[in-house]
Amino acid sequence: MSLEKPTIVILDMDGTAVRHINPWVLPVLERLDDAYYMCAKFFGWFFRRRAKDPLLPPPEHIPPRRKPRLLVHRALHKVRRKEVDQIVEPCPGIYDVLDLLRAHDIPMAMISNGLGKGYGHDIMTKFDLEDYFGATVFREEVSKSKPSPEALLLALKRLNITPGEDDVIWYIGDRHKDVVAAQMLSDNIPAKAEPIAYGMNAAVAIIEKGFSPEHIIMSYYDMEARLEKMLGKAPDPTPESKKKVEPEKSGELAA
Repeated sequence: MSLEKPTIVILDMDGTAVRHINPWVLPVLERLDDAYYMCAKFFGWFFRRRAKDPLLPPPEHIPPRRKPRLLVHRALHKVRRKEVDQIVEPCPGIYDVLDLLRAHDIPMAMISNGLGKGYGHDIMTKFDLEDYFGATVFREEVSKSKPSPEALLLALKRLNITPGEDDVIWYIGDRHKDVVAAQMLSDNIPAKAEPIAYGMNAAVAIIEKGFSPEHIIMSYYDMEARLEKMLGKAPDPTPESKKKVEPEKSGELAA
């Protein structure tokens, strides 16, 4: 089945909307985030056993659950001293895609497993992304990180959209967990949620999960061409809405 044109688009931030200037940074952050997720999953399972197994003391002796402290995320953001434009840059071609989607009145949201305070909100402001996105969701605003679909569901809520059976939601991400999150989103809404892999890591997940190669893009220039076939070309930009200047740096796409 061919990929259908989107009625709603949600983008991941790190590695998808922006890429790290130092290519080793993103894999480290993602591995730490994956480790955090696995540990949280294990301890969640462990504490659920307390009603069935005497491994834990009686409930009255167990302190109340604390709000997640997001220690890894907060430590990373405290360590950094550089401005966000010295750490990340917009992925090449992304403004062309965003301009095209906006010209066709496609609602867009940005989500991230990273913190908004001191990082995500700064990126949105520094690179003039705020005008494109009707909603943003960052790590401190949800109780579960991806691959949980919680952030995607909250993004739809903040867009004031109740997806129907005729809606097609593209979720663009660069990691295996982004593909899984899109699948889990489909289980929670009547609309069709389509994972779109940006880069090799997510592309492998697309093949593993049985999606067609149409769900894989390696550059936003390719995506712009595909979207133009689906939606039609955008009208010529006015002087006030000229495309942003793309970074001239070359390098590999972030994984």
